[in-house]
Amino acid sequence: MKYMGSKNRISKYLLPIILNNRKENQYYIEPFVGGCNLIDKVNGNRIGSDSNKYLIAMWNKVSKGWIPPKYITEKQYNFIKKHKDLFPHLTGYIGFALSYGGKFFGGWCRDSLGIRNYVDEAYRNAINQFPKLQKVKFYNCNYNELPIPENSMIYCDPPYQNTTKYNKYDFDYDKFWDWCREKSITNNVFVSEYNAPVDFECIWEKEVNSSLTKNTGSKKNIEKLFKFRYLK
Repeated sequence: MKYMGSKNRISKYLLPIILNNRKENQYYIEPFVGGCNLIDKVNGNRIGSDSNKYLIAMWNKVSKGWIPPKYITEKQYNFIKKHKDLFPHLTGYIGFALSYGGKFFGGWCRDSLGIRNYVDEAYRNAINQFPKLQKVKFYNCNYNELPIPENSMIYCDPPYQNTTKYNKYDFDYDKFWDWCREKSITNNVFVSEYNAPVDFECIWEKEVNSSLTKNTGSKKNIEKLFKFRYLK
């Protein structure tokens, strides 16, 4: 599903590293599951969580076999935007999949020429992706509230520091990195970011195009994957 900051394009690089040496029945966990663009490519025991209640309401419906409506209009988009709690799962779908750039209600999806059919694209993406998520356990909570079985493979894709915020609340990065250190004692923890504290080692990096807005186009950034290392 289209989602701001999606790792779909680089999943083929990240997952072989993250899942290397994964054991049978070992959990794969994403505390910032977002658009499920990595977890949908993983088999076995999976847990995903996010602090956006509408996104998780949608994913919980998807895990039970829900498929979104095929036709949605801009008028319906604006109605749901004003009445988010009427159909929370539909709010999650419309708010992300049908918004420009995958930003939650960041504006109705359209191109300047009116050629692309974003609604149809979103639907086709959904019917391809959603069946792959029917056995995932989803939780609506903050990353540090998620129940995590010991010896899990944990992949974190938090809001990147010094970039566009996903919501109005500030993200405590010091607290997050401390949580990663703690979880690394009994789990394998991987973090996507542009930069990390000195006790986190960059184990992979690649230059990628980062989409911005209609006016600014795109720019290149170095995507990195970090893992905690114990300093002597």
